[in-house]
Amino acid sequence: RSRKIQIRNIPPQLRWEVLDGLLAQYGTVENCEQVNTDSETAVVNVTYANREQTRQAIMKLNGHQLENHALKVSYIPDEQSMQGPENGRRGGFGARGAPRQGSPVTAGAPVKQQPVDIPLRLLVPTQYVGAIIGKEGATIRNITKQTQSKIDVHRKENAGAAEKAISIHSTPEGCSAACKMILEIMQKEAKDTKTADEVPLKILAHNNFVGRLIGKEGRNLKKVEQDTETKITISSLQDLTLYNPERTITVKGSIENCCKAEQEIMKKVREAYENDVAAMSLQSHLIPGLNLAAVGLFPASSNAVPPPPSSVSGAAPYSSFMPPEQETVHVFIPAQAVGAIIGKKGQHIKQLSRFASASIKV
Repeated sequence: RSRKIQIRNIPPQLRWEVLDGLLAQYGTVENCEQVNTDSETAVVNVTYANREQTRQAIMKLNGHQLENHALKVSYIPDEQSMQGPENGRRGGFGARGAPRQGSPVTAGAPVKQQPVDIPLRLLVPTQYVGAIIGKEGATIRNITKQTQSKIDVHRKENAGAAEKAISIHSTPEGCSAACKMILEIMQKEAKDTKTADEVPLKILAHNNFVGRLIGKEGRNLKKVEQDTETKITISSLQDLTLYNPERTITVKGSIENCCKAEQEIMKKVREAYENDVAAMSLQSHLIPGLNLAAVGLFPASSNAVPPPPSSVSGAAPYSSFMPPEQETVHVFIPAQAVGAIIGKKGQHIKQLSRFASASIKV
């Protein structure tokens, strides 16, 4: 079976970020191209990272109702997909807002590799998790539907812990909307059960980003507090471990003000993350034999380092007269990025190890 599918009968006024979020629920989208058609609805060709993701997407999306339109999904044979879609783009698609970065602007133009979005990670009291999920998951389904987000409640982790983590994957706006709904649910539950007068907002952030959030002499954090009329505290460095590199940012104030603070905090965190990714991508060009674009960790560029010569050609990557000097490098990465670097069944880390001719341990 092919990794490529065609999705038809897409509402012509649907925003691209909504479609992006829907497609991302079933796997890694390598490419998404709009096809020029004579129909009133839109058509896109989508390529997933592997066949299993494609199979899941077809199962879930075929017949899926989207703004009163039932999607129609089918496989594209490899030879057909190689021809690419026809040029041109229907004017109506995405009319509610300009295409965001990473969305196709003209049909036939492949989507640029989208940066990995930092999820919003919340820490909530275990006693409120049931209310957030709702009967048979109805409440959390409603939140995901209204905010176009994917929400993971880590119920089984840290059994017996007083607090549980919740990860929200969406656009920054979607994350903030979901955060507000979760805060409102917790506040109502606390009031109904008389367990607390107020429930603070607790955000989890990797320690690598917290210093830049605080700023020199705490200026950045003080400004967020002043602008949003909240009180913000950050957990101690002593609470960090090798397996828990996240710090807890506690925000106290009204729900409206806490949500404003969340937006400012996550804006700083995302900026720090993007700067780190850009720096890592730049450094990758300076390491001989390391081709991050080839393993799909970073987008390919015109000045990407080529992979080392294949041993099949008879040319060894290193001189046979002088063995390479052994060196150990320790690299700290965001906890959220570990899964992507390892890949399904260790596929990415194996490729990276092979390209770099190095032993890699996570």
